[in-house]
Amino acid sequence: MATLAPTARTAPIAEVTAFLPPARPTRFAVLRHVGPNWYASVMGTAIVASAGAALPTESLGFAGPMDVPVLRAALVTVWALSALMLTLVLAARIGHWIHHRDQARAHLLDPSVAPFYGCLAMALLAVGGATLTVGRYMIGESAAVAVDAVLFTAGTLVGLTAAVAVPYLMVVRHRVRPADASPVWLLPVVAPMVSAALGPALIPYLPAGQWRETLLLACYAMFGLSLLATLTLLPLIFGRLLTHGPLPLALTPALFLVLGPLGQSTTAVGNLARSAPDALTSAPLTSGPPASTASYVSALDAFAVLYGVPVLGFALLWLALAAAMVVRAVRRGMPFSMTWWAFTFPVGTCVTGAAGLAHATGLIALAHLSLTLFVLLTAAWALAWTRTVRGLVSGALPAAPPVPGPATARTR
Repeated sequence: MATLAPTARTAPIAEVTAFLPPARPTRFAVLRHVGPNWYASVMGTAIVASAGAALPTESLGFAGPMDVPVLRAALVTVWALSALMLTLVLAARIGHWIHHRDQARAHLLDPSVAPFYGCLAMALLAVGGATLTVGRYMIGESAAVAVDAVLFTAGTLVGLTAAVAVPYLMVVRHRVRPADASPVWLLPVVAPMVSAALGPALIPYLPAGQWRETLLLACYAMFGLSLLATLTLLPLIFGRLLTHGPLPLALTPALFLVLGPLGQSTTAVGNLARSAPDALTSAPLTSGPPASTASYVSALDAFAVLYGVPVLGFALLWLALAAAMVVRAVRRGMPFSMTWWAFTFPVGTCVTGAAGLAHATGLIALAHLSLTLFVLLTAAWALAWTRTVRGLVSGALPAAPPVPGPATARTR
């Protein structure tokens, strides 16, 4: 085993690239620092459209978001923007791999960058889900189903691969210390949870019987694997905060990433419970009478509430803690970076989770909570989007390191 002995833990990419073929900086140099974390901007934009469409405004005596022409037009515009951004980022990332292969390989060997490959899966899934819920009003239901089916399949396969490959690299290739623990580590294992949350929307479009039940149970399986993996990492993240203090200023927004698995799992169990009748009616889980199927459906409805309410409560606790840490970092001069997109997608999952609980329980308080979180989401999205555009126009953003934070790597 050949171990890389760095002289500075803050420059892992430079250490790794020394052993890789030389780069061609004059060819598409602007793409050199377009890392997988750029997919977070796609996720953060798509979730605005999906969360807006899911708002339980009917519980407050108003028309649904998609029934109001102005709101529908706004959400469709945001969805179209997310689809365009996905296309552009995919093209940029392909160019990155073609023209800056040394840097791309170095990203895989950097534990502060490699977890962002989970963002590719979540970007595909988020745009696919938004296409079915919002984009259908522009391109039609049939086309929206086809697009979502393709993006869901691709996103799920990429997400499952990342959930295995990235932890494997962290164990075999990376060298990390307890002080390096970061919420970024959650990204690859959260991707299957996004599949679990968005997969149920496709169940009614599958043939009745085995196909529908298979997708339902596959989503529950992905819910379980993502949840258990998250539970193994959260103690490491919180322990690092307690023993080593706050994260570096530029990485502080990443604390919001913890909200992702919390809000997304709450959304997942709600969506799965609502889809259970369509999936189980013609293919019951048991060979008993129809009452057996009804009992499963009832149990899944109860589980959605019994799980969702406590987890959403913890999400609100973490939101308050993370917000306080961000305020502290801002006072100390926290610079803008792509980590600011962590303010968007995780909060959006809490919007959809609260909205799902509001629909399931009929509680007006939960409807108000989802609306409040949506206002926070849109404000965060507008801030991150405008600062990103400003950074692209000025040229400062493409020239910046893709992900801040300490890390080291080793090779075998």
